[in-house]
Amino acid sequence: MELKEKLISSFMAFEEHIDVDSNLHDLRSAAIKNFENKGFPTKKEEAWKYTSLNAILKNDYTVFPKQEPAIEFAEVKKYFLHEIDTYKVIFIDGKYSSFLSATTHDGIDVCLMSSALNKPKYKMIIDEYFNKIASRDESLTTLNTAFAAEGAYINIPKSKVVEKPIEIIYFSTGKEDALMVQPRNLVVVGENAHVQIIERHQSINENPVLTNSVTEIFAQKRAIVDYYKIQNDLTSANLIDNTYIAQKQESRVSVHTFSFGGNLTRNNLNFYHLGERIDSTLKGITIIGDKQHVDHYTLVHHAQPNCESHQNYKCILADNSTGVFNGKIYVEREAQKTDAFQQNNNILLSEKATINAKPQLEIFADDVKCSHGCTIGQLDESAMFYMQQRGIPKKEAKALLMYAFSNEVIESIKIPELKKRITKIIANKLGVNLGFDL
Repeated sequence: MELKEKLISSFMAFEEHIDVDSNLHDLRSAAIKNFENKGFPTKKEEAWKYTSLNAILKNDYTVFPKQEPAIEFAEVKKYFLHEIDTYKVIFIDGKYSSFLSATTHDGIDVCLMSSALNKPKYKMIIDEYFNKIASRDESLTTLNTAFAAEGAYINIPKSKVVEKPIEIIYFSTGKEDALMVQPRNLVVVGENAHVQIIERHQSINENPVLTNSVTEIFAQKRAIVDYYKIQNDLTSANLIDNTYIAQKQESRVSVHTFSFGGNLTRNNLNFYHLGERIDSTLKGITIIGDKQHVDHYTLVHHAQPNCESHQNYKCILADNSTGVFNGKIYVEREAQKTDAFQQNNNILLSEKATINAKPQLEIFADDVKCSHGCTIGQLDESAMFYMQQRGIPKKEAKALLMYAFSNEVIESIKIPELKKRITKIIANKLGVNLGFDL
């Protein structure tokens, strides 16, 4: 049975065992109908022109894990930021792990999506925010909506500064031969509130995993949200990540995406401006090799005047890997005085590595400052030669140049422990000790 058919037939069984009210039932039914009509995206669609899902859809994925997953802390502790205290929402094979998690309801809500969907006290929030900015047309987002049952629910009330970061981690144990998981996250950040969130998807063994994740983030007036995605998975893991962000006036949201591992990774990142003087930041570092494939698809929809957006993606590709950057800035007629910047720089370390870069501007306003740029090249041979003349071995010289290339993005990480961790991962990826205290 093809995966599409399997998912559609599983939907009936899924609806039977979850307690949902009519609102959600109608939402889910419309979502599965959209997926049934459209199916999985193909290269014929402009947005998926450079990324094919055919190879990963051939696996016979289990849609609902049969076994109750169990995992020892020792197996996974290296994936946590244990240098600092954090709130943790941890899932194993899509199921919540209370043993590994550290949730809270003390002044803020950091808990489970399933609780929020089913408990009456959260109903107002769910009615107002759930599935309000997630696309009702994009087939993989609607597939996630149809099966949305578990994930992280974060609600930060007005004027609250969350004193420690929140970690959301999804582990796949590999107990199933092949597993498909569909986490759903909802983040609501109130007026003048401030939160830092780190999200990670991590498989622990070599069995294939397909993760189809959707996150909705709502930033109210003057809210500050720093969101970090760490993608350093095994090469048997595939991730499709859909993130939708709605910003009210004077809010500041930044999303950093670090793509180092995994077989196929697709990041869909959509920002919608719902007020004036908004600041949106989208930054990413991709360092991949072998036959890995990473696709960044970004949209910043400027609909109001006096707003800013900054996109900066750095990509280092080795061996037979493929990188895609498909970034779009859309400026409506009303959005005068927009300042939008988009930059994508790529280094190809082998002749067989491929980059597809497509920066786009669609501007209907006349008083704006918008720029986009894209560079593709190799490492600077003269700089390499100069460093070797100064006694730096070739391998280290190469690594230092690549580190310097990505440093612009690393510098903007606001959590020192995370900055240290990312630096360490990059050093490991480049195969050197960069002389830092790692």
